[in-house]
Amino acid sequence: MKKPSTGRRLARLGACAAAAGLVTVGAVATPALADGDQLWVTASPWQLVLPKASDTGPQPAPTTLNLSLSHDNPANQVVDGLLTVDVSGLAGIAEVTWPENCAPAGTTAVCSVPEVPATGNDSPLKVAVKVRAAVGAAVGASGRISYRATATTTTGEQLTAGENWTDVRVASGPDLSVAPLAPATGVTPGATVPVPVSAVNNGDRPVNGVRVTYYVTRGLTLGGLAPQCVGAPAGNDEGPIHPVTKVDCAYDDVVQPGGTFTLPSPVTATVAAYGLQERVDVGVQPLDGAEDLQPEDNGALKAVTVTNTADFAVRGARLTAAAGETVTAEVTFRNRGPAWVANLGSGDPVGRVDVTVPRGATATAVPDACEPRTADGGWWEGEVRTGAPRYVCNLPIWVAEKQTVTLPFRLRVDTVVTGAKGAVVLGPPYGTEPLPFDPNPANDRARIVLNPAA
Repeated sequence: MKKPSTGRRLARLGACAAAAGLVTVGAVATPALADGDQLWVTASPWQLVLPKASDTGPQPAPTTLNLSLSHDNPANQVVDGLLTVDVSGLAGIAEVTWPENCAPAGTTAVCSVPEVPATGNDSPLKVAVKVRAAVGAAVGASGRISYRATATTTTGEQLTAGENWTDVRVASGPDLSVAPLAPATGVTPGATVPVPVSAVNNGDRPVNGVRVTYYVTRGLTLGGLAPQCVGAPAGNDEGPIHPVTKVDCAYDDVVQPGGTFTLPSPVTATVAAYGLQERVDVGVQPLDGAEDLQPEDNGALKAVTVTNTADFAVRGARLTAAAGETVTAEVTFRNRGPAWVANLGSGDPVGRVDVTVPRGATATAVPDACEPRTADGGWWEGEVRTGAPRYVCNLPIWVAEKQTVTLPFRLRVDTVVTGAKGAVVLGPPYGTEPLPFDPNPANDRARIVLNPAA
């Protein structure tokens, strides 16, 4: 049972962006009510593929299954999480090592999670179960880890996450696992940060050559790349991802089981003058076409947070028209820079523009990015998008420094109202908090004025 989607479109920078597979389970697949709550168990990776155990030599490194709890309603405080993990389905297939926060009894363990975070917040305490193929388990043997959970709100409500499972399979092959990349914060434009890449072969077969792929946002430039590295604009089935560069590098290193691959020379990322929230997604895979046993851990993210600003601004319009005439109000958004802004990870717009139609006028044509609303901001129940008193317009998911976006509204003047004013308000994609990178909120508001007084 999987948790329902939040409805936001996720933008993938490339295959390595899916570095961690997640499965989230609960008792019912319905959104939480405003005064209710729902408990979830999240498993990463979503399935385990274990290297076959050696009959005589050193054993492959164990694979970690990370289990964590979360709940839906951020207004609640949820405590006393108890995660019950059942590994009876692994008999003869795999062996388990329990973390300190679990109390095992036979093939079952009860794991303690004192504080359960709201969904969207990283769990401060994960249950890291280490799993290794049993000696004698054949390639293709499979089993299952089951889990369920309970927790309590501070108001006494009991929450339950229904039983679910992670499938476990024994296989043979290479298994590259990339070391995490520490984020860089407080970086100034022009500065350079290291992007070290290393990967351990946790499989039972050697890796004959390694391919390293970088996906680099436009505010960064990689340095120190090997001569054989090739760069090109990134893309996917939906077309090019213009603000991202893909760099492919091939190395002929042979990485034995238990061995480590490292870059022949240090790679760095230099921040452009327009850098802000930057990232380098790194992925590795065997070069010879061999299937990696656990591809979920083949990627890592280097987040680079730059000390910079982007002055977002909006401009309205002043128009004159007689009754019955139609005019175009060109509402304009501009990023005055110096930084560009992007939400490439979430796919959310960088902001939204809220436009109120002036009194006495009717919107007869609106931009595709604009959704109709009632005067108080509620959902518009009309059968067509035109004619609403208010519109919320999504900006693109990224805007370059100095980029302008024009939102043309065709307005028919039904009744001449001298000095009729409509508001233009720039805000974040969700909620009402100020845009954290915008140093000048004063120019986030403007007006559409129809038939201004002389």
